[in-house]
Amino acid sequence: MDRSYPTSRRTFVQNIAMAAGAVSFTPASSLWAADDEPSRNPDDILANLVAGNRRFASGKTQVTPRTPADFARDAKGQAPPAVILGCADSRVPPEMVFDQPIGGLFVVRVAGNMVGSGPMLLGSIEFAVAELGARLVVVMGHSSCGACRAAITHIDNNDALPGAIEGMVDKIRPVVRQVQGQPGDKLVNVTKANATHNAKLLSKTGSILPGFVESGKVKMVGAYYNLSTGVVDFLDS
Repeated sequence: MDRSYPTSRRTFVQNIAMAAGAVSFTPASSLWAADDEPSRNPDDILANLVAGNRRFASGKTQVTPRTPADFARDAKGQAPPAVILGCADSRVPPEMVFDQPIGGLFVVRVAGNMVGSGPMLLGSIEFAVAELGARLVVVMGHSSCGACRAAITHIDNNDALPGAIEGMVDKIRPVVRQVQGQPGDKLVNVTKANATHNAKLLSKTGSILPGFVESGKVKMVGAYYNLSTGVVDFLDS
């Protein structure tokens, strides 16, 4: 994870202090010219992702096929405006889904897009926010999610899964029970509820992110990606 600007122990501590609103984020340098630098307003960042997804879903993407030359601008650092916590699924590439260029998204992926996956996941997102200046975090589930399907199936069958898969699915089971009896497709309901549940959980987890969220500097949202249509629905979190 390359940083967008030189970081010392002192500046790292200062960035963490931002979680309590002690200081504001001002990069020492920028990767872009002033007129090219993306907004750090969470609502503007979200609007950009919505527009990008519309382009993708309509087959009118603006990001051309990538070559090594496309990476040259960001070779010495990164400052992605948004974090995507997505599912580790081969069919869900966030940069394509949101039609974003290299350096536009900080992507963290784990089966079931679950916050409770361990300190490495939380630390990665904290790093993106406190050190790289990301101001929007999207927790994105998707249709036909295998982790959510497994949680439903093995609650219904009252059986166990092998190895560490059991522990993974255990984290989704409370959400399955939460939506029990709701009208509509059960898997869709669970997947959407799982995304919003983890967005809310992430906003309250650790010593860094809650302060950013409470101060309004960072927005956490849930989302649901439809594999068949390419459309991402942003959910109330």
